[in-house]
Amino acid sequence: MKEVIKPIAIHLPQFHPVPENDAWWGKGFTEWTNVVKGAPRFEGHYQPHLPADLGFYDLRLEEARLAQEALAKEYGVYGFCYYHYWFNGHRLLHEPLDRKLQNPKEDLPFMMCWANENWTRAWDGGEKQILLKQNYSESDDREHIRHLMTYFKDPRYIRVNNKPFFAFYKPDLFPDMAKTIQIFREEAAKEGMELYLTWFERWIGWHGHEVDGMGFDAAIEFQPLSKSMKEFLEWRGATQPAYRKIVKKLNSYKRRLYKKLNLRVAPVQHKDQVISYPEFVDFDLQRNNPIEACYPGVSPMWDNSSRRVNLNATILNQSSPEAFKKWYQGKAEKFKGIQGDDRFVFINAWNEWAEGNHLEPCQKWGRAYLEALK
Repeated sequence: MKEVIKPIAIHLPQFHPVPENDAWWGKGFTEWTNVVKGAPRFEGHYQPHLPADLGFYDLRLEEARLAQEALAKEYGVYGFCYYHYWFNGHRLLHEPLDRKLQNPKEDLPFMMCWANENWTRAWDGGEKQILLKQNYSESDDREHIRHLMTYFKDPRYIRVNNKPFFAFYKPDLFPDMAKTIQIFREEAAKEGMELYLTWFERWIGWHGHEVDGMGFDAAIEFQPLSKSMKEFLEWRGATQPAYRKIVKKLNSYKRRLYKKLNLRVAPVQHKDQVISYPEFVDFDLQRNNPIEACYPGVSPMWDNSSRRVNLNATILNQSSPEAFKKWYQGKAEKFKGIQGDDRFVFINAWNEWAEGNHLEPCQKWGRAYLEALK
């Protein structure tokens, strides 16, 4: 019997207004606010990325969520991995998933990833200005996992060997990751539940051996911001050139000076990092991931220039449905150490529109990326 590959697409729930974003970014802010700022920066640069079939949706609406699920099922997406935002009991952007939980018509399988980082003004250059801070503690870990078990008990929740599948976005930010994992498992055991805990392997932070003995079950490649990309940039000799550090310092100094003078900041222009998508795909496919238990990942495209209007952007150039299909098929063929019913390939992302990173149909490609996946 042929074992089925199950693509899981990472899902961003930030397509509805919330009071916090209204206060921080202006009334009515959603991810679409950043999307429409996109503009070409060089000849042949695909911007802006604008939605086609599903339009500028609001994820509070059942019709929008059902349309997403119907499209995903039509093209073979097994489930969504929702970003989950938790700040010591304060939740953000939870309405789409909470409403799904109450609606049996939304039957696409799902899992969750804790996006455990501070919220800052990174989009407009204020990385050090914290809007919501992550404070880690044993009591918060216990409160958090008790809350999460509400989702884990849902029959639609994705499991591995009957264990709810949960991911940590940035485990390197935890003061004691092993202790958090221990607490999660202890509290789940009180409910007669075992957990399947994973982490996103990224180019910044942990890359493999650092997690030995911490209690994780597996890793997930977070493409294209993976260890593979870090190695690719090193191979190209393009990791953090000195001028980028200099420009960053100049911008920081200029912002402080202009703030004192009550003037509008005109940032020093950064140089965007433009990377060949086909070249990176070829590099990644010939690379063997040193992490034994690691779910493979791919990305249809990547371009965060609409979020970083006056800052340096990372742009995967010359992405195409054909190149994406080659990458996805190559990853599926290179499965290692993962057998049975959990042959998952993670796609980043379903709808990260402001990072030019989406399977959802856009005005340029239509459904071509979904056709390539199917």
